[in-house]
Amino acid sequence: MINFLPGINATTAALNAERIRMDVIAQNIANAETTHGIDGKPYERQQVVFETILNEAQQPQSVRVASIEKDPRPPQGVYYPGHPDADKNGMVMMPNVNVHEEMADLITSSRTFEANLAVIKNARAMALQTLSIGRTG
Repeated sequence: MINFLPGINATTAALNAERIRMDVIAQNIANAETTHGIDGKPYERQQVVFETILNEAQQPQSVRVASIEKDPRPPQGVYYPGHPDADKNGMVMMPNVNVHEEMADLITSSRTFEANLAVIKNARAMALQTLSIGRTG
């Protein structure tokens, strides 16, 4: 069987990985001010770790999400004496989320997603053009 869309599986895997990354980034942004989670601690930033899938010849073939890990950076103490989670000195432990960093990551992930989507659209258009060659005549 002839594969009219070579590389489409790798591109689809990259789209899925970037979608997961964007979901994690959105979760980080949504919890940037969460000082008291279920465990009683401030929210901990999550980060996506990708891994490359190799083919039989040990060449990169695709990418996938290997894991979603907690960022090891500690929470930041902020002086906020009126906050319900403030200690006796008025300090509140805030999540280790930098919204500016998350927005930069979101833009990068979004652009990568768009680029992979463009690859799929172009591959589809080329396959349709190839199929139409036999019909003209």
